[in-house]
Amino acid sequence: MPEKRKILYVITKGNFGGAQRYVYDLATNLPENKFEVTVACGEGEILKKKLREKNIKVIELKSSQRDINISKDIKTFFEIKKIIKQERPDILHLNSSKIGGLGALAGRLAGVPKIIFTGHGWAFNETRGVLSRIIILFLHWLTILLCHITIAVSEKAKRDVGWLPFIKSRVKVVYNGIEKFEALPKKEARIILASKDSGKIIIFSISELHKNKGVDVALKALSLLPKEIKEKIIYSVAGGGEEKENLERLASELEILDTVRFLGFVSDAKKLLFGADMFLFPSRTEAFPYAPLEAGLAGLPIIATSVGGVPEVIHDMQNGILIHPQNPKEIAEAILYLLDHPEKQKEFGGEIRKTVVNFFSLDKMLEETIKLYQ
Repeated sequence: MPEKRKILYVITKGNFGGAQRYVYDLATNLPENKFEVTVACGEGEILKKKLREKNIKVIELKSSQRDINISKDIKTFFEIKKIIKQERPDILHLNSSKIGGLGALAGRLAGVPKIIFTGHGWAFNETRGVLSRIIILFLHWLTILLCHITIAVSEKAKRDVGWLPFIKSRVKVVYNGIEKFEALPKKEARIILASKDSGKIIIFSISELHKNKGVDVALKALSLLPKEIKEKIIYSVAGGGEEKENLERLASELEILDTVRFLGFVSDAKKLLFGADMFLFPSRTEAFPYAPLEAGLAGLPIIATSVGGVPEVIHDMQNGILIHPQNPKEIAEAILYLLDHPEKQKEFGGEIRKTVVNFFSLDKMLEETIKLYQ
C-alpha cells in the first residue's frame, strides 16, 4: 500500500467564515487511506472545535491574527517554520492573504515539496488607498511566485492576478463546492427567522457584519420601499461582527427597526434557509462566496451583487437577479420585482438549484483539488 501523503493546512484565523469552511471541507473529506491531515490556525475556536470532533489534528498558531502587527507576524512566521519542521508535510496548503505570504516563505526555506495557496479574495480589491492597494498587490504577487500552485476560487479571481508577470501558469481555478445539507422544518425555521412575524415575507442574508458585506446598503434599500411593502416583509440577518452596533443604529435612523432582525451568530445558519422566501446577498466585494450556493441549493430566489465570482453562478434574470454593488435603489427594485412576479420566484429558485447541483458540488471541488495535490 502506498504511503499516505501528509498535508498541512494553515489559515490565519480559527473562526468559521468562508475560508475556514473551505479548509474544514477539504480536511474532513479527503480519502483517509491516501492523506494524513493536520490543520494549523490562529485566533478563534469554532474551526478548531469542529475539526477535533472529526479527529483531525489541530495545532494552534498563538500569534496569528488578521490585523497587521509586525512583531506578532514575525512570531507567526517562526511558528509556521517550527510546525513545518515538526510535521514534515509533503503538501503545505495555505489559506488567507497574510498566512499565504508568511507560510510560502517558511515553506520554501524548509524545502516543502509542494506549496499551494488558495486566494479566497484579493485584499487589493477592498476599499483602500491607492498606495496601500499597490503594496498589497505586490505582496500577493510575491506569494504566488513563492508557491508552486495558486488556486483561484473563480475565473474573476484568476483574471485579477493573471496579468502579473511570470505567474499565469501557476494559477488554477477550482470553484468552491457544497453538498446537500439538513435543514430545519420550514415552520420552525420561520419562527427563528421572524419570531411573531413568521407569516410575513422573509428576506434572508447570511453574512458577517463587516463593511465588505454591504448589509448597510441592504438596510438603505429597505428604507426606500413603500410603507405598505415594509409592513409585509421581514429582513433577517444571521451573523455577527464589528459593524453590528453601527448597523443597528442605521436601522433606527432609517426607521426600519420593525422590518429588520439581527439574529447574531447562528451556528450552521444555512439550516434556516428553507424558512425564507428570498435570499439577499449585498456584498461590496467577494471572491467566490458560499452563501449564494447554499441559498441556491435550498431553491431560493436570489438577489445578489455582481461582484467577484458571483456572476459565474447567478446569470441575471435566468436563475436570479444581479445588481450593482452599493446600489440601494437596485436592491429595492429587485425586491419589488420578485414580489410582483411570484412565478419568477419559483422559476429562479428551480434554475439556481440545478446550477449548484450540476456545477458546484463538494465532490467536484475535492476531485479537482486532489489532482493538484498529485
